[in-house]
Amino acid sequence: MGNKLMGNKIIIFNPRSANAKHRLPNTIIQVGAAIHGKYEYILVDGNKENNPWDVIFKHFSTGEFKYFCLTAMPGPQLKQAIPYAKKIKELFPESINIWGGYFASNQYKVCMNSGYVDYIINGPGDNTFPKLLDVLENKSDEKLSLIRNLIFKNDAGEIIQTVKEALLDQDSLPPYPYEYFNTFYPLESYLAKTFMGRKTFAYHSSMGCPFTCSFCAVVPIYNAKWKAKAATTIYKDVSFFKEKYNIDAVEFHDNNFFTSKKRVLEFSNLVLNDNIQWWGEGRIDTINKYSDDDLKLMRKAGCRMMFLGAETGNDEVLKQMNKGGTQSGQMIKDFVLRMKNVDIIPELSFVLGLPGPDEKKVYEQILWDINFIREIKAINPHAEIIIYLYSPVPTEGSELYQQIIDAGFSFPETLEEWIEPSWEKFDLRKNPLTPWLKPYMIDKIQNFETVLNGYYPTTSDFRIKGYKKWILKTVSGYRFKYGWYKFPYEIKVLHKIWKYRQPEIEGFYSE
Repeated sequence: MGNKLMGNKIIIFNPRSANAKHRLPNTIIQVGAAIHGKYEYILVDGNKENNPWDVIFKHFSTGEFKYFCLTAMPGPQLKQAIPYAKKIKELFPESINIWGGYFASNQYKVCMNSGYVDYIINGPGDNTFPKLLDVLENKSDEKLSLIRNLIFKNDAGEIIQTVKEALLDQDSLPPYPYEYFNTFYPLESYLAKTFMGRKTFAYHSSMGCPFTCSFCAVVPIYNAKWKAKAATTIYKDVSFFKEKYNIDAVEFHDNNFFTSKKRVLEFSNLVLNDNIQWWGEGRIDTINKYSDDDLKLMRKAGCRMMFLGAETGNDEVLKQMNKGGTQSGQMIKDFVLRMKNVDIIPELSFVLGLPGPDEKKVYEQILWDINFIREIKAINPHAEIIIYLYSPVPTEGSELYQQIIDAGFSFPETLEEWIEPSWEKFDLRKNPLTPWLKPYMIDKIQNFETVLNGYYPTTSDFRIKGYKKWILKTVSGYRFKYGWYKFPYEIKVLHKIWKYRQPEIEGFYSE
């Protein structure tokens, strides 16, 4: 197969991420926008195909395709990304594999040493991707080493990481080719019914994050930079989808939607009378600077819930996380009360199980945060709690990274190892494989989480209401009140029967 003369068409592939209703794959649509009208490409969404490999193989078998490009995050997406890329290289040796996404950027050495990943787009590819293709297609004689945001191997076999490109003006980027994407998969099929509305649209309005938390996968990619689309641009796109598809809710999947108060308030004023509910991610110490009137305006404009990295209520551990800013345990408590008063649901994520000087200290920190979460629920029962087990991120050079290595943790050294069962669930932050987290500690966290989700089921799973909610609260009540977390099988059975959905694993429940 490899001897056939190849064309230069491109497949842009989004590997399967979960088994539920899926959101619009903005990542591959943005990659398509970078080359739209310049190169011929097709889009393949692994979430929508029963057998994506058949589709990919069929296209490559025509001899018209040369480039297999994909985006991947650690976890489920690797189950398709790794074997498919390997097979393409074996069957079509002249093909070129180009990877992007958090996994490739953070684990670039293991990717580049695999023998089947040729190039990595290390961060936004709006300029990098078309420039790389121009060089590979002999349309440009620019040196690869001068193309920013690129990782490749030179003639001597050394891995070269080029300098980072400053984040681009997001309003000047080419528009997303929504209509073209619609020829592959109906856009309407991605507009899910969620707790916010009947048709929920997923949207990216900014790139990066201005902070350097040592546990975050975004940090090495954006170097604490943030650039955003103007409020008017966001509103124009949201209005297009409202007019064309009658959307009534938006999930802003930015790393940090609320960085610019001016932009958020401008958008709130624009969308005020459109009857659209929305959700976004932000930082407590950023949004805490908004006035009560600002927050009331946002609620009136449809802001229903905010996802916020609380991480821990323990100020000592916060310092270890290098979270930056001014957040403290007391600020979290004050903030959830403010949210209660303005009727916006705070969805707080906590990261439990960081390394400590000894086993006793690790366990004490876990118990401390369990108690703190109970305090948060007492202040604002509507606060949503998301619990992650700490998963190391290879931000080499950070103090926390050194602690991880000293504690005996190491990442897989081959791509194939990343899809072995033990590593498959690694980045769902439920199974971090960290040597300092003992089984009894994981049991404690997971049993507490089960009782918590029984007594306070998530608002986002709108099926759990009425008698279901009453039964769950009744069954969990004594356990939560008296701190009896061991063996909560009766709650687990009810969760299983009613297919209770944890938003941190598969996103909001949707239909």
